[in-house]
Amino acid sequence: MSRIEGLTVEQIDYQGLVGFEIRSSRAEQGAMTLVSPDIATCPDCLSELASPGDRRHRYPFINCTNCGPRFTIIADVPYDRPMTTMRDFPMCPECSSEYGDPSDRRFHAQPDACFVCGPRLYLNLCEGAVPGGAVLKQASAASPPAELRAAPPGTAPSSVKTESDHLPADWGWTPERESVPRPHRDRDTEAARSDEIVATAAALLLDSRILAVKGLGGFHLACNALDSEAVATLRQRKHRWGKPLAVMMRDLDEVRKYCEVNDQEADLLSGPVRPVVLLRRKASSEGGVGIGLTPGTTVPGSASCSGTTPGGAARSSAGAEGDEDCLSTAPPGVVPPLANGIADGLAEIGVMLPYTPLHHLLLDAVGAPLVMTSGNLSDEPIATGNAEAIERLGTIADAFLLHDREIYSRYDDSVVRVVRGIVEPVRRARGYAPHPIKLPFSADTAILAAGPEQKNTFTLLTGEYAFVSQHIGDLENAETLASYQSTLDLYQRLFRIEPHLIAHDDHPEYLSTKWALEQNLPKVSVQHHHAHIASVTAEHGIAEKVVGIAFDGTGYGSDGRIWGGEVLACDWQQFERVAHLRYVPMPGGSGAIKRPARMALGVLSEYGLLDHPGAGALRSRLAPGEENTLLTMIARGVNCPLTSSMGRLFDAVSSIIGIADDAHYEGEAAILLEAAAEPQAEGSYRFELIESELLESPLIIDAGSLLAAVLSDVDASIPSGVISMRFHRAVVACVVAVSEVVATRLGTRKVALAGGVFMNRLVLGGSVEALKAAGLEPLTHVNLPVNDGAVSFGQAVVAWARRHQA
Repeated sequence: MSRIEGLTVEQIDYQGLVGFEIRSSRAEQGAMTLVSPDIATCPDCLSELASPGDRRHRYPFINCTNCGPRFTIIADVPYDRPMTTMRDFPMCPECSSEYGDPSDRRFHAQPDACFVCGPRLYLNLCEGAVPGGAVLKQASAASPPAELRAAPPGTAPSSVKTESDHLPADWGWTPERESVPRPHRDRDTEAARSDEIVATAAALLLDSRILAVKGLGGFHLACNALDSEAVATLRQRKHRWGKPLAVMMRDLDEVRKYCEVNDQEADLLSGPVRPVVLLRRKASSEGGVGIGLTPGTTVPGSASCSGTTPGGAARSSAGAEGDEDCLSTAPPGVVPPLANGIADGLAEIGVMLPYTPLHHLLLDAVGAPLVMTSGNLSDEPIATGNAEAIERLGTIADAFLLHDREIYSRYDDSVVRVVRGIVEPVRRARGYAPHPIKLPFSADTAILAAGPEQKNTFTLLTGEYAFVSQHIGDLENAETLASYQSTLDLYQRLFRIEPHLIAHDDHPEYLSTKWALEQNLPKVSVQHHHAHIASVTAEHGIAEKVVGIAFDGTGYGSDGRIWGGEVLACDWQQFERVAHLRYVPMPGGSGAIKRPARMALGVLSEYGLLDHPGAGALRSRLAPGEENTLLTMIARGVNCPLTSSMGRLFDAVSSIIGIADDAHYEGEAAILLEAAAEPQAEGSYRFELIESELLESPLIIDAGSLLAAVLSDVDASIPSGVISMRFHRAVVACVVAVSEVVATRLGTRKVALAGGVFMNRLVLGGSVEALKAAGLEPLTHVNLPVNDGAVSFGQAVVAWARRHQA
């Protein structure tokens, strides 16, 4: 995880020193120390984890100087054990000996621990999880209970039991059990207890239960990824409809059974960060037929098992005749399919490998991939504390697999994808933050950038570094704002940064903007899409004026309208809007984001295409009276803000061709449109570039002829996959055409691409390739997401440039 930023060679006098020691740290006022991200379990620790003769054999919190928790346990610097959440775990003699031995791999490893002196596991069951008292105490880790029942699938557990009549008394977590300091324990007794807890947790997962699992930076909600009923139950309880779920698989061999994996993706999956990697799924990797199966073959979790649901999914019914055999055996060479409901309708699936020892133990015990989704209620931050998780997740989870090592910093899983050789961050968090971005300049004033509302991060800029926070989330409620504030406080404390200037978005209603305006600091307001482009060029160290293509869903424009299909001529200090997508109405405002059919009606109305025969299918799907209501709103300009958003055009096309009239999560319609695209399809549509009648006004990107062609193809019953591919090609061609025009005017060949639309694999990859073919130089993000996760960095750079200019 080390990074070489520079080499300095200096000749010094020989001093004849003998020995090596690490002396006690001294906190120095104002001194900045970099902090390591958390690191996935290293091969040496995994070897010890699997070695029966090792004293840490199967210890769920094994770590060393090369791996384990770092950022998530640090309260302050210097990075010494008393400054971490390991302060409450005094080392046993053996760990202490390793800690002080320069030849040992655990020399000064601050989280060093073992069964005797370190964190321990707990298992809390929800009340109602054991009707009839069917949970049995376990004799050994090798023999999980034969009867382990929980609340009926689809029903939420009522409350969490810290003590269970059916489990050993010391398994359940309570605050009182976190004594300070923690007492040392008998190694063998503790190891047996830990194994039994892991095996019981695995049995719950195999019994279609939902498990809240405490990890490095927060909780996951886990279930068996081969169990469609468990996945449906998780979605129902969490109210997470449609949005894809991440899957944790045991190793690369298992991943390759379900997904296409190239060398870059394999390195990302198995490296020290181990993010979620978006992978192309193989045919038949989801649904009722396994890979290598012919229809009618029985596999674990298939419709041939008893307990089958109407959708063909099945669950274990321990104690029911035949079910155990059905779930424990499969024909040789057959890969059981992933459950329905993980990423329905999508060509990609988010996959990660285990990155903590507990993950490895749990996956080995279950013997199947696990859905691992964020442990939170929708729109709230992930839970980090045991009591917090029990309170907030008690209506979702059947049981809680807990530990008593405090999490100091909330830390979501990072998400990446590889597009034509480009590693594209989607969400930057675990394993990447808080490592800073090296700046192409040195800032003499510390700057705080408050970030946007969606996919919020903040940035602290000082000296040669920009500290971009881990993913905070959508800043739309008090809980997320509180998480934002506590994370900001931690960064300021760890890196000794006291900002003297604050940058914020132009949007007056963003919580981040309102919060920034309340701070007693000088302020700089930065337009959303300017920040997008500045974030790209600053990563490349390019201060000159470039062509900036900012395509996304929403950004507050300088004219008070909603921008999102923008072509800018900009440097770090200022920008000029040189082209944009034609404005269209959004009937119902934000309601049109949640219902793309509204957006489609608004777009067709603006372009005078409602009477086109191809629009009939869309209009017929609208609710009774909906069309008249929306058209009246448009005519009167009531709650119909105008937008130039390319993201909203994607939504509209998705609805027009019958893919998605409603969106259950942000970007769903556009994501499904991308997934539907047929790469082998021929043809393309075309945008028009129209000169404005007003001198010096921006070019207008007009979609009229494109939409007419889409409607004609709909009317001709052309498959939606063909229409989608033609539309994607048109967007790429538009990027190139407008870039060539503006680049010629500016005398540059550099084109920066930013905004959530470039999360689309077809648009990003196609644009980069086509721009290069046209002799232009595309610039994309290197370390930061192309979406709003990079906006705070751009805000900070613009604020610095304007101050530097002044």
